Amino acid sequence: KPFCIFDTHAGMGRYDMRDPRAEKTNEAQEGIQTLLAAPHLPELTDYYDVISDVNMKGPMRYYPGSPLIASKMLRPGDRLICCELHKDDFHELRRLFENNSQVQVHYRNGYEALRAFLPPPEKRGLVLIDPPFEQPDEFNRIVEAIEAYQRWPQGTYVIWYPIKERPALWRFHEVLAATGIPKQLCAEFVYQEETRHDRLNGCGLIIINPPWKFDEKLNALFSALHEAMKTPYRGTSIKWLTPE
Repeated sequence: KPFCIFDTHAGMGRYDMRDPRAEKTNEAQEGIQTLLAAPHLPELTDYYDVISDVNMKGPMRYYPGSPLIASKMLRPGDRLICCELHKDDFHELRRLFENNSQVQVHYRNGYEALRAFLPPPEKRGLVLIDPPFEQPDEFNRIVEAIEAYQRWPQGTYVIWYPIKERPALWRFHEVLAATGIPKQLCAEFVYQEETRHDRLNGCGLIIINPPWKFDEKLNALFSALHEAMKTPYRGTSIKWLTPE
């Protein structure tokens, strides 16, 4: 059956690793480059294939953002809706998908667009909420936006967040659990000890309505990722904020 993906903060869709901004942070060397240099994990076969396709099977120069990854996995009849509010990123994203009839690109606030686009006519699908966390009240804005669940309770929702200040995350989890939305899975991948709040220590996901036994699959994948990337700290937390 047709599937719809809605990306609230789509970005520009593709990132040049030779851009001075990317070279300055060195994140690619410690992240994707390290992963690609390690023995490939069978669980990530589709992911590796997308990266290879984006770089025309040559050395990696371009890293695909979430909308480009999603677009590569669309089947006939599936649809991708992208929202982006940074003007330059929006224009780059629109150029990237200008010849793809399955992808719609909108210059608008992704949180507000949830009310306009949900529920989708396809009935089945996923909402990705992956904000840049440039606003101090981003966690509050996410909680307000996730009220869209009431409009489309059968959809899957994925929320990405950075792991920096742990007390803020505790509050975020408590508020999400208090919404009463069932089947909220919290998965965290931590690769640096949480002794500092001014750096990215790891990444977290809140997944509402995850696939069956997805918690078990993530637990195995996170362990394999730590081993493949030789992370300096190997923290994994997978728990249910709310059960079924």
